[in-house]
Amino acid sequence: MSGATFDTGMLVALDRNEREAWVALRRLVNRGEVPTVPTVVTAQAWRDGRRQAQLARALGDCRPEILSDELARKAGEMCRRSHTADVVDAVVIESAGRRNDDVYTGDTGDLEHLAEHITNQIAIILIGR
Repeated sequence: MSGATFDTGMLVALDRNEREAWVALRRLVNRGEVPTVPTVVTAQAWRDGRRQAQLARALGDCRPEILSDELARKAGEMCRRSHTADVVDAVVIESAGRRNDDVYTGDTGDLEHLAEHITNQIAIILIGR
């Protein structure tokens, strides 16, 4: 069974209180899974803690993954190999690939392209839209 890694689009959907995102999170938690959220993803989604109660609540059910030097370098190398510049998306894919996690997102395009540049196969799951 694979785990789950959330990208910024998933956090935005949770912050907007989108039903599909909350159903996915609850399903994971009810199965005993703790979704991983790279801290660079949190930084990209977090703007005002006084107004982001939904996001804060969701993050309470997740495990933060601190951007290590090794992960940062691997993500940078992935950007080179894939000819892309979105470091946050590269971190998400590199992170998920290490655990064979499914990636939950609101936008599959860039992530699917990046996922072609790792050895492990991971699923990109579209939430919303």
